[in-house]
Amino acid sequence: TSQLKPAIVMGLAVTIITAFSNVIISIIRNTIPQRIRIIVQLVVVAALVTIVSQVLKAFAYDVSVQLSVYVGLIITNCILMGRLEAFAMMNKPWPSFLDGIGNGLGYALILVIMGAVRELLGRGSLLGFQLIPEGAYDFGYVNNGMMTMPAMALILVGCVIWVHRAYIYKEEK
Repeated sequence: TSQLKPAIVMGLAVTIITAFSNVIISIIRNTIPQRIRIIVQLVVVAALVTIVSQVLKAFAYDVSVQLSVYVGLIITNCILMGRLEAFAMMNKPWPSFLDGIGNGLGYALILVIMGAVRELLGRGSLLGFQLIPEGAYDFGYVNNGMMTMPAMALILVGCVIWVHRAYIYKEEK
């Protein structure tokens, strides 16, 4: 998520996979033996991740290369597995689909915020368009290359959580 475009694509991928895995698990929930339910959930998610990965390779190869192994890691996403276990296993397909869309979009929003901030501050651009005027560089502005490093993603998530909690605290008062 050091750039906006891959963050958008990854957010869409997670949203699609979460929504459709919720629907599939919801449809077959009454036929899944309790002892193997997590294995079945993983197989459904793995199948959808494989499909999404192949579609990305076919239609968005450059982004697919940028995301590389990260698309495959969607299989282990705790939000996705948690929604399958907590919601899709207990509800009908339509509410499960909406739950998947909502949770996927929430996850995508965080990815987009992080991708946008990191690309803007780290490269001075968004989606490849230079937003920091050349004149700013003439006056000594320097892109913060640290924003493109993986550790800064963790720090930025902490900042997003801090701002969110401060907003909620202010609303409660």
